[in-house]
Amino acid sequence: MGFGLLGLLCSATVAAASSPIQSDFDDNTVLVTLPASAPTSDRIPSSPQDMAQEVHRLISEARRSGDPRFLGYAERLFNQQVGQELTDELLILRATLAQSLHQFDAARQDLKTVLNRTEAPIQRAQALVTLANIEIVQGHYNRALALCEQLKTERPGLIAASCQAQVAARAGAAKTAYDNLADTTRSLGSAGTQERLWAQGTLGDIGAQLGQDSAVRHWQWVLNQDPDDLYTRAQLADWYLHHGKASQALAITEDYEAIDNLAVIRAIAMRRIDHPDASALASRLRERFDEALWRGSMLHQRDLARFELDIEHRPDVALQHAMANWASQREPLDTRLALRSAIAAQDDTALAQLRSWLKQKNQSDARYPEGS
Repeated sequence: MGFGLLGLLCSATVAAASSPIQSDFDDNTVLVTLPASAPTSDRIPSSPQDMAQEVHRLISEARRSGDPRFLGYAERLFNQQVGQELTDELLILRATLAQSLHQFDAARQDLKTVLNRTEAPIQRAQALVTLANIEIVQGHYNRALALCEQLKTERPGLIAASCQAQVAARAGAAKTAYDNLADTTRSLGSAGTQERLWAQGTLGDIGAQLGQDSAVRHWQWVLNQDPDDLYTRAQLADWYLHHGKASQALAITEDYEAIDNLAVIRAIAMRRIDHPDASALASRLRERFDEALWRGSMLHQRDLARFELDIEHRPDVALQHAMANWASQREPLDTRLALRSAIAAQDDTALAQLRSWLKQKNQSDARYPEGS
């Protein structure tokens, strides 16, 4: 599988709609339709290599489609291996799965096991990248920086440079991080496609943090290469919405209403331009989130919090979900939503907590509310 696994490691899994709850049906009713690419049997793969290939496929499909059922299929495969020692590749994949399910401590444990027991360069690089990404997502920048520096020593290149740039940007040096990564990207023009995708995506994220229009160019480059990159599509759609370009946000989210965060952005854009389908989409989202809460399967509280804030206009409820999300995930969009919710709810305690953390990390972002 090699270094191509990196395509999975830092790609956020975007949640799609659950199947509706049904309580009134007859003997011939189809209760659920499985995806065409779902596993067709409960057969356990015959070798660690086959197991890794299937898990990789399932996580890739979850990333491409936004359908969390594929994560469940992968989790079931690992549950069938309880009590058996896993290869380094499988431990990294299990950590990637755990990260997608927001089980960050479990992911850390597997990755540290790999780093403690293997000298294989590719496995070490994959483990370092994944672990660094977890620390970045959770706002542990000192830990992340040490891992990025270790990665640069063991496997220098655009991946390591992107890792370092992400950390620097989140910790008060966004302009320098952007310029350095842009220079490195130009100087390493022969880098592989996956590395260039990673660097361009990182430049887009840092550019947005700086409030630079160049963010659109970087994200669009990624989408031109990989239209199924849902994380980048959501970042670009959010940028358009934030900059008053609701029509562009609608265009880039068309045919993606099954993906929660893209659907929420689309619903907000529809409201802003008085689109005739705005109320219908908002109603579908309300039903979808109610069902997810009923099932106890609310994987991404950020999407629900944004829906409550910008569609339902219930800032107190939005703040509850935004702060629950922020407790474990502190990406800039998580922090921005928590700040907006706290301001709208006039919750000085939550606002003080958020501002204290930003000051401690020396973090700023052009998308944060004024005065943050």
